[in-house]
Amino acid sequence: MPFRARFDCLWCGRAHRTQSTDDLEGWAALCPDCIGRAGENGFLRARLRAALVERGSSTTDRPGPSARPTIESTHQPTTAEVDAEMKAYYAARAPEYDDVYLHRGQASSGPVLDLWFDREIDELATWLDGVPITGDIVELAAGTGWWSPLLADKGELSIYDINPEPLEIARQRLVAHRLRAHIHVRDAWAEPDRQVDAVFCGFWLSHVPRWRLDEFLGLVQRWLKRSGRFLFLDERARSGRDGADEAFDPATETSLRRLQDGREFRIPKVYYGAGQLRDGLIRAGFATADVRETERFFLMGAAQL
Repeated sequence: MPFRARFDCLWCGRAHRTQSTDDLEGWAALCPDCIGRAGENGFLRARLRAALVERGSSTTDRPGPSARPTIESTHQPTTAEVDAEMKAYYAARAPEYDDVYLHRGQASSGPVLDLWFDREIDELATWLDGVPITGDIVELAAGTGWWSPLLADKGELSIYDINPEPLEIARQRLVAHRLRAHIHVRDAWAEPDRQVDAVFCGFWLSHVPRWRLDEFLGLVQRWLKRSGRFLFLDERARSGRDGADEAFDPATETSLRRLQDGREFRIPKVYYGAGQLRDGLIRAGFATADVRETERFFLMGAAQL
């Protein structure tokens, strides 16, 4: 991340102004208070380590005897650090999340692709509405609850997300539809507290690192009663003409996300193929697994124990 003399703190959002390019805050995009808390938070530690490397590297471009050698970073983010950065990103992004569906601002891909996107979103909704699920339904990583009203109309819905900010938007959406659900802050990776009839994930599997896919699908399997169903929607890999993720790094399977206020976060982003997910579901113990692709943008899948 480049040095910024003025910024909103990546963690708490507070505005801060640095005194000089030597100030670590400007490299980390963290205010002094949040830098002071780095010892107790994985995301803050990761940003602090990266900032030290970036500030050290930048001095090799400065003239004079005070220039220091480049510092090579050997630190690989831990799972806790990766999870913390994604949590921070989605908490900060909550007010902007629905822009993707509404094509507001930078979320628009132009009139042609936006219309195609809407058509395929309708295709997903029709497919999901047609899957016969009833009873106790859990939605993991529910975010702002775009799909929650459809699910709440089918059974007793519990929606979980690791952040309270998007859940408040989900609550308002359900109220507007005159529907009810149990809404709780809960990590998608938390072990199940009961067995249910169906589990749904909307646009979450692509944030599960490839090496953790079996772990997560095994967790979903433990959520379900015998003959329970797992349903999911997600993005598929796209070509440049279809609005590919230009910030995607295929080497690390991460994507750099920028909010409207300029804050940047790097999060896991894996574009699974339909066959890869189907194979993973069978490995996890599902008896049947049907994963389909829309023409341009999406994946939809259903598996049953």
